[in-house]
Amino acid sequence: MADLRIIIAGVEFPTPVFVASGTYGYGEEAGAIADLTKLGAIVTKSISPEPRLGNPPPRLFETTAGLLNSIGLQNVGVEAFISEKLPFLRRTGVPVIVNVVGKISEDFFRVVERLEKEEGVTGYELNLSCPNVKEGGLEFSQSAAVAAAVTGEVRRRTKRLLMPKLTPNVTSVAEIARAVEGAGADAISLINTLTGMAVDIETWKPRINTMIGGYSGPAIKPVALAKVFQAAGAVRIPVVGIGGITGWQDAVEFFLAGASAVQIGTANYLDPRKAIEVADGLRDYLARRGLSHLDELIGKMQKS
Repeated sequence: MADLRIIIAGVEFPTPVFVASGTYGYGEEAGAIADLTKLGAIVTKSISPEPRLGNPPPRLFETTAGLLNSIGLQNVGVEAFISEKLPFLRRTGVPVIVNVVGKISEDFFRVVERLEKEEGVTGYELNLSCPNVKEGGLEFSQSAAVAAAVTGEVRRRTKRLLMPKLTPNVTSVAEIARAVEGAGADAISLINTLTGMAVDIETWKPRINTMIGGYSGPAIKPVALAKVFQAAGAVRIPVVGIGGITGWQDAVEFFLAGASAVQIGTANYLDPRKAIEVADGLRDYLARRGLSHLDELIGKMQKS
């Protein structure tokens, strides 16, 4: 049987198929349907220092080949996460990566410093694709210097796995990837959502309250693949690919393009067992190709 185990920054993951932040809640809801112990890792809903109510509805709209959202990073806040959500996540025995978000750099530091006092946290995914209030709304990961500064400051506060999540909405994702690698990141994940919108032609109004939101789902996979390929070619640390994965075949493409792991996002809304299905399909694919380990697949795309 093919071995799907991977190691990132000294942490062993049972499979390279994780569930993405914002699409799996805090795990407990999906646990009624899916066997969480078969997941590679759970990446939690974004956690901020204080609770956030998120944006007013409508804030979700399903398009022809994807999902437009403007949830607004709704979450319970770090204290409620620790008291109400983390105990369940600990009991799963699955690696838990907490997605951390903030309006300013100090918000990231506050969340990480608080979580450093708790057991059961494998590492942190820094949501750098949110607006930085100090920079006039510019995303943290649209500036190599800002992304590196936040990553470096968090690195000084933790020895746990540290993984900045990068935006596709930049000219050169390779530049940002190299910057966070230099600042001490153990891995990077990408892509976060593209910007998008939809309009109701009967009412002449936008389909979501904020007009422009984050676009995810099958339609963004080619963009995500290209960004993962560019990032993987620019850094020596592992790249975790995200974007439009709905089956094991999609995951194989990401591994061939250079990803060391993948995250399932929007597809979780259709089936919370999707990550398990993808891992099973990936295992069968490797066996069918006569490959014993995932390493024999990563970055092996033939370029000509």
